Amino acid sequence: MDDLPAVWKATCRVFERAGVATLSLDDFRAHFELPFIRFYESHVPGVPIEQLEAWFHEAFSAEQDSVKPLAHAPQFLEFCRSKGLRCFVLSAIHPKHFALHLSKSGFAPYFEATYTGIWDKREEIHQLITRHGIDPAQTLYIGDMEHDVETAHHAAIPACAVLTGFKGPEALKQTNPELLVEHLGELQTLLENTCMDPLAETNHASHAAQSPFPIPTVGALIHDQVGNVLMVRTHKWSDKWGIPGGKIQRGEASEEALRREIMEETGLAIENIAWVMVQDAINPPEFYRKAHFLLLNYTAQCAGDQPGVQLNEEAQAYCWVTPQEAKKMDLNQATRRLLETTHPANKPSKEATHA
Repeated sequence: MDDLPAVWKATCRVFERAGVATLSLDDFRAHFELPFIRFYESHVPGVPIEQLEAWFHEAFSAEQDSVKPLAHAPQFLEFCRSKGLRCFVLSAIHPKHFALHLSKSGFAPYFEATYTGIWDKREEIHQLITRHGIDPAQTLYIGDMEHDVETAHHAAIPACAVLTGFKGPEALKQTNPELLVEHLGELQTLLENTCMDPLAETNHASHAAQSPFPIPTVGALIHDQVGNVLMVRTHKWSDKWGIPGGKIQRGEASEEALRREIMEETGLAIENIAWVMVQDAINPPEFYRKAHFLLLNYTAQCAGDQPGVQLNEEAQAYCWVTPQEAKKMDLNQATRRLLETTHPANKPSKEATHA
């Protein structure tokens, strides 16, 4: 379940009641940790954990309507059931909240057993393994925080870190998970393509790193009617800002792929497409795994009077800014090069030209 917004808002409410400054969502993701008692001790010292927990659960209960299944979760769980894979839950979430999530999602039949309210998962993982006769070598621990990877390794279980959660790639990479995927859909594809062993061809790296050829992709710097450009932020690019785009499918022309990817990722139709450049991106440092991309970069304009941007699960935020404002943002390197090419510093702005 995607409970990050709810946990963040509930935590801010706890901070308010404790009389300390709240955290932005980015700061919360950067500082939150499990076991969460350490997080509270460093940010709200002097308040008994029992009081903090009472405040949190009251506030979290009020945010339950915002908790939804993660993208790809229903399909992934159904895939696991169809393949006879045993699934368990080990979570810090309070049992009453988890019971509500199971009821809302309908996920209960997919799990052989669930363990919730676990503050330190390392203290429970060995008992879980013994109780259910689990072979660590034939098991994959899937989680979205450093503590999950640490717990997996504590029990000699390979760890799969997923970006659709509390932590970004840089934090997760520090704990050396055996596998790092963008979302559960990517993990399912890995399982399907590697005879149910996602580590078989990875050699402790992403499967895409083993491709003998670069991956061709398309992306566009999209302008609106007044000259602002669209920036999107994604977990897989270390939460840096960039342009929308994606991979070219077999048999698809590059501009056709561009229109499709922009529509899928933003809900926008584009026109006035213009070629700009191709960039080599060989193991880009901001990307969540090793990969070699050929980035086909374009500029484009929104077609007609567009409705608002509608992001799919691949991006977490967007904004319309001037090109010069965009250059001041925390951009991935390829987007910065594209902006510098299309809007060099010494080129008069549209506003200056019209003036």
